[in-house]
Amino acid sequence: MDDLRILERDVTTQSNKITARGVDVFYGEAHAIKSVDVDILDKTVTAFIGPSGCGKSTFLRCLNRMNDTIDICRVTGDIKLDGENIYDPKVDSVQLRAKVGMVFQKPNPFPKSIYDNVAYGPKIHGLTRNKAELDEVVETSLRKAAIWNEVKDRLNAPGTGLSGGQQQRLCIARAIATSPEVLLMDEPCSALDPIATAQVEELIDELRSQFSVVIVTHSMQQAARVSQRTAFFHLGSLVEYGETGQIFTAPKDPRTESYITGRIG
Repeated sequence: MDDLRILERDVTTQSNKITARGVDVFYGEAHAIKSVDVDILDKTVTAFIGPSGCGKSTFLRCLNRMNDTIDICRVTGDIKLDGENIYDPKVDSVQLRAKVGMVFQKPNPFPKSIYDNVAYGPKIHGLTRNKAELDEVVETSLRKAAIWNEVKDRLNAPGTGLSGGQQQRLCIARAIATSPEVLLMDEPCSALDPIATAQVEELIDELRSQFSVVIVTHSMQQAARVSQRTAFFHLGSLVEYGETGQIFTAPKDPRTESYITGRIG
């Protein structure tokens, strides 16, 4: 219990990285997200939990404007990254996604070499001046993603030839190669076996020293293991948000308690 109190005290000193106020999302006439307010802290893992279809992935995609790619989707409200409104017309969504990286549910390496998977982002964003700098970014990203030792002798081999867990760590390396400030992860372990899941969870814990990490997970055990803050979504609303320990041991809303104890979901 003392450890939990120390963790909570550490988290409360963190600054806000993303602030969302009054966020609503509509798919045509369907009201998918209803007036969500949330502050996501810097250098912290925040977990979004809730039943399938409750809006957690939809809200996650608001944080780097991935919903812009869906014609019938409309987002209203205010989302700021370091105080800047990410939906301001002046904000370039491509540049935003370099700052707010994303890792998807299924590993989706490009049909390119391991090297080119990681080098792609820094190249298109002009982040390196020469091959030596690009080599360094590729190696550093693969090291941060805890996969360098497994692939360093076959960087020219196709990324699609790796195992599922390796592919997901390659996708994490690809996401962090553009030096993002925030890393979004949409159920990053749901397609992985238990050993690969444990590796990715360990990696998430290491990454929070450098990034603000937001993870959507259907596994409450995973949320409890990797996150410092947890948000519980239900029927498109953010029901409760707080320290992970508090959400799981002393939820304030009866709906949160019902979900955690298995009565809803």
